[in-house]
Formats: sequence, structure tokens, C-alpha cells
Amino acid sequence: MVKLTPNVTDIAVIARAAIDAGADALSLINTFTAMVIDIKERRPVLANRTGGLSGPAIKPIAVYMVNKVYNEAAKERGIPILGMGGIRNASDAIEFIIAGASAVAIGTASFVDPGCAAKIVEGIKKYYADNGIAGVKELVGSLE
Repeated sequence: MVKLTPNVTDIAVIARAAIDAGADALSLINTFTAMVIDIKERRPVLANRTGGLSGPAIKPIAVYMVNKVYNEAAKERGIPILGMGGIRNASDAIEFIIAGASAVAIGTASFVDPGCAAKIVEGIKKYYADNGIAGVKELVGSLE
């Protein structure tokens, strides 16, 4: 499984290169390079100047990138995608699945609520039951 960074011009090009090199699955996305400045000192807050931005702020971009990679690289080759980036609840996870993720990962939300993964799984199961969906395969990449 190759984890793709969003800090590239076209993530689908990188995804195709990873698949061509033998990737069995893709994981996306990683954090975005970001910076925070202390305006009083006029210096970066982080010692390395930049750091990784993650969590809810990146979710819409992450969903877009999962959908782009799914449609432009992974779907035709049958390569599963592990989607991540700002997932806090079942609705967020379902968005990633509809966009093309076969599975999702939860990061930042786990620090806020260590039990969020179980709640998200239950929410996904409820969504499936409420919408007559048999399982994840039926939902992956179902964006119209």
C-alpha cells in the first residue's frame, strides 16, 4: 500500500505511477504542508517553520482527491483506496466511500474521542440498513 501526499500538482499522475510500479493499494491523503506565524515575534510557531495540516480542515480536499484518484487511476485497475483526512463521523466516512474509498482511516478524531471509530462503524451500518445497501462494495465509487 502506497501512501500518497497531496502536496503534488496532480495526485492522479502519482497514483498511476505507484500502480504501474506494483502498488496493490493506495492510501490518501497525507497532511498538507502548512505554516503558522507568531505575529508578535514575526516568526514561525514551529521550529521547522512548517508542519502538517490535518483534521477537518482538509476533508473536502481529501474527498476530492480520493474521487480523482479513483476515477483517473484506481477504478480501471481494481486498486483499492484507503481514504483519510478529517473523518469525524459516519457521514464523513460515507462521503469517502461514495467518492471511491474501499476503506477509511480515522486519525485526528481519535484524539478527541478514542471511541469514535466504533461510533462511525455503527453509523455506517445504520446508513446501509436505512438505504437498503448490502455492503461497502455497493457504495464504493457510487458518486453520480
